[in-house]
Amino acid sequence: MGQNTKSFSQLPKKKRNNICANLLKIKFLFLIKLSTPIMELKITYFFLFIALSYNAQQIKSIQLRPLQEKVFTSIVPLGTVLELSFDDLDADGKSYQYKIEHMTHDWEKSSMLTSQYIDGFDQNTILEVRNSFNTLQSYTHYRVQIPNTNSIITKSGNYLLSVLNDDDELIFSRKFVLYEREAIVGVSVERSRNTKTSNTQQTIQFSVNHPTIQINNPRQEIHVVILKNENWKEKISNLQPTFFKANQLLYTYTNKTNFWGDNEYYNFDTKFLRNKSLGVQYVEKKEVYHHYLYPENYNKYKKYTYFPDINGQFVIRTLEANDAETEADYAMMHFSLNTYHPFRDKEVYVYGAFNNFELTPENKMSFDTEKGMYRTNFLLKQGFYNYSFATVDQDNHVRLKTINGSFYETENQYTVLVYYQPFGGLYERVIGVGTGFLDQNR
Repeated sequence: MGQNTKSFSQLPKKKRNNICANLLKIKFLFLIKLSTPIMELKITYFFLFIALSYNAQQIKSIQLRPLQEKVFTSIVPLGTVLELSFDDLDADGKSYQYKIEHMTHDWEKSSMLTSQYIDGFDQNTILEVRNSFNTLQSYTHYRVQIPNTNSIITKSGNYLLSVLNDDDELIFSRKFVLYEREAIVGVSVERSRNTKTSNTQQTIQFSVNHPTIQINNPRQEIHVVILKNENWKEKISNLQPTFFKANQLLYTYTNKTNFWGDNEYYNFDTKFLRNKSLGVQYVEKKEVYHHYLYPENYNKYKKYTYFPDINGQFVIRTLEANDAETEADYAMMHFSLNTYHPFRDKEVYVYGAFNNFELTPENKMSFDTEKGMYRTNFLLKQGFYNYSFATVDQDNHVRLKTINGSFYETENQYTVLVYYQPFGGLYERVIGVGTGFLDQNR
């Protein structure tokens, strides 16, 4: 994307509304001339796609986290309070509702009735709504805590939290997990033992100790999932125990639980809106402040260099106001990657938790042939951010190692979740969670 190119979300609100109105007029004229219901259906789906893409670009800074500072996980003990917050850049005070659904270990809707896992209502209006103050980019900030007096969750398990508009249309959703402390999960992260991948992959081995739970058939009653860096798009499941002991299950694979080590995330800080900070090369004031990050360089012979990161996460913050929720502004962030030549049959994206590790048109990069680099820009709220670059090939394989390399030394976080459903059980309980990091000194 060129430096002067504007996405739909960057246009002034009045101009966006005019475009939408004109699109609806075009649709109406098309429908008048249509002679078949099939053509009408296709055009209706086309305009529905435009509307959904527009909504996705206007919702920003989605967070689902515990109340403690610097805690990024949404995998918490049953009874822990999680807070969902987000901004709507339309800033017109829309009404949104949240909806809670219990899911299976593989994120299918469970067979339980709502009343069996929620004491109260599964769907309710988000009442805490505030407008931004003294910002160039206006927005409305929404916040709700789960559980609350209207929605008390009574069962452990996987949950899908969805946000809907007045027409019950899905705006976005987030996953969270509530677990019990009935099993102790020990996790070990080591360098791969496979000589072919010993420098590029990490092996996860773990044990499940269950002294208070009788497991008769682990192969049918137990499911485990390994997550990398709290990213549900990077997981390993469908594992069976390699050894059984009294009240203990062991998972000691040498290849099946291998992850690419990848590399540490890049980072930048926009706590100062008008001046450059960490990772920012220079700042310009236009309709909003534009922050141009230092270009990163592609090097296929890159070596591992340690620098601390927060594994792709982000923190909203500003040092220029008291309340970051409504007084932190949005800046247009400019990303660039020097490659000299475009990658063959691959697309490049800016990748991170800032949009739930999604690959969207907004964070897709375009190759600038004059400058020999990939570039893109989009709005982000003031704060500290981790990001990386991901490639997607024609088979939709997402890889971080193509651009950044892969190293066994990378300090990734791995989370093991243990699901238990005895024969005849109504639902899958999450009976234990364990976390492990690579210790470079071992």
